[in-house]
Amino acid sequence: MHAQVIGPRLSPASPLDAHRRGVVPPIQHQPQARALEHGARIVGFGEAQGAEVRLLGVALEPDGSEVSADILGESLNYRLGAPGLHLVQNSLAVLAAAKLAGADLGQAAAALEGLEAQAGRGARTLIEGPRGHIAIIDESYNANPASMRAALATLGLTPRHYFTRRVAVLGDMLELGPEGPRLHRELAEFIDGAGVDVVFACGELMGSLYGALPASRQGAYAKTAEELQPKLLDAVGPGDAIMVKGSLGSRMGPLVEALKRRFDAQAALA
Repeated sequence: MHAQVIGPRLSPASPLDAHRRGVVPPIQHQPQARALEHGARIVGFGEAQGAEVRLLGVALEPDGSEVSADILGESLNYRLGAPGLHLVQNSLAVLAAAKLAGADLGQAAAALEGLEAQAGRGARTLIEGPRGHIAIIDESYNANPASMRAALATLGLTPRHYFTRRVAVLGDMLELGPEGPRLHRELAEFIDGAGVDVVFACGELMGSLYGALPASRQGAYAKTAEELQPKLLDAVGPGDAIMVKGSLGSRMGPLVEALKRRFDAQAALA
């Protein structure tokens, strides 16, 4: 048997036949319907009561998560090596696919402890300097409203006793059409919920968000990431946890590298 995690991009060009099983969140109605057209079995995952693969409990931590889940009738406790509820949800799909494919579920779960966030997708750099420590969270590869909310929520897990300030550096979420300005403004609610202390923003669309923030949360704004860089470097320092995120076309990656160079150089002088 084959197991496949499917989403909105499933199409007749990539069919699931009668020997395959699709793993989808319960709310993904359109891909479910398409998979069923090909005679596939659908396995739902998530927190909903009806999910066959269900999250039972989770302790979200800055460097990972402790997870309790029911994987197709088998209770399982495991640790996920990278932080964020969105990755916990993804791990449910991974374990469901593993079990459906006949893999050893215990070994699959144990392997998840070694998961590390990748560059551009949540990789963390901790730098110890002469005046304290700084964390740089690289989310620069891509951005959409859902992933932006997830990244902000993960930033909100940063412990206050270790990092006194949570800093969000945000670039445009591109290709959102006419709803773009509204979707950017709505991030203000999630910035507040994550306890973000200060926001640095660049891009025309992020200008909509920046203008909606209270003055106490406004760090600096610029039209481009390149123009934002000197303002950002002058304003951040030891004790800050800095999360950088935007669509790839917003060119937020160079900001991550500039932050690393600045604080690596300071640490070298210690």
